[in-house]
Amino acid sequence: MQKTKKSIAKRFKVTGTGRLMRRKAGKRHLLRKKSTKQRRAMRQDQSVSKGFQKRLEKAIL
Repeated sequence: MQKTKKSIAKRFKVTGTGRLMRRKAGKRHLLRKKSTKQRRAMRQDQSVSKGFQKRLEKAIL
């Protein structure tokens, strides 16, 4: 049995329906020059693309 890749497991979360969610990039620094709309949009998690999801599931599950 393959071990869980902990570095990947910390960055993605699995929803109740089994989809993988990720955080959006760009919210760590240099926020002053970004618009409020941009910063607000970065709060929401984004689902992982289907092609990438299969590779991540192998590492996480």
